[in-house]
Amino acid sequence: MTPEALVEAMEATWPPARVLRVGPWLLRDGQGGGQRVSAATVAGDWAEADLAEAEAGMDALGQKRLFLIRAGDDALDAALAERGYRINDPVAAYAAPVTTLAGPVSGMAAFPHWPPLAIACDLWAEGGIGPARLAVMARVAGPKVAILGRSDDKPAGVAFVACAGPVAMLHALEVRPAMRRQGTARKMLIAAAHWAQAQGAQTFALVVTEANAPARALYERLGMATVGRYHYRVQD
Repeated sequence: MTPEALVEAMEATWPPARVLRVGPWLLRDGQGGGQRVSAATVAGDWAEADLAEAEAGMDALGQKRLFLIRAGDDALDAALAERGYRINDPVAAYAAPVTTLAGPVSGMAAFPHWPPLAIACDLWAEGGIGPARLAVMARVAGPKVAILGRSDDKPAGVAFVACAGPVAMLHALEVRPAMRRQGTARKMLIAAAHWAQAQGAQTFALVVTEANAPARALYERLGMATVGRYHYRVQD
C-alpha cells in the first residue's frame, strides 16, 4: 500500500467538514471530529515565514495549532520544534490483503449494520466518541458500516468501517474495558474485513497510536503489517 493510497483512503473514510487551501498548506475544519480531520498538512513549497499563515488560518477556525507530520516532512518537523510545538500521538498505519483477515463470524459475536444502532452509539460515547465524530461518519460518501461486537450475549464493542475504492479502513474501534481480552476486537476485525470483501475492497487498513501496544499486537497476529507512520505537532 503506497503512502499516497493511504492518505487518500484516510481522507475519504474519515473526512473533515471542509478543506481549505491557504498558501502552501491544506487546513482542515474538523468541527470536533478528531486530530487528523483538524490538522494542517503541507501542500506545496513552503518557507518558515509561511507558518504564520497556517497558524492564522487555524486560529480563524477556532482550532488548536496542529500539524500532521508525514514521511518527508523532516524540515517542517524541525521548524515546528523550534517554534515550541510538541510531538503528540505518534501513529502507525497497518494494512493487509482483505483475504488475510476476512472470514465468517457468527452474528451473535459481531454483525454489520447501518445506520448505527442506539447501543452502538452508546458504546462509542462510553469511549469518548460523541456526536462530533458520529458526524464525521455521516459525511462519508462511500460504502460504510458499523460493526457491533458481543460477548457473553452482551454488547461489548463497536467499530466503524468505510471503503474508498479498493481500500477499506477501520476507525473508532472501541471495546468496553470490562470486556477486553475476550476476543471481541478480533471477531469485529474479521467481520469488518468480511464486509469489506463483499464491497470489493482488496486492502484492509487502519491507524493506531504507537503507544497502544495491545492493539498493535492483535493486528500483527492477524497478519497486518506496518505500512506507514506519522505524528502530530501541536502548540499548547
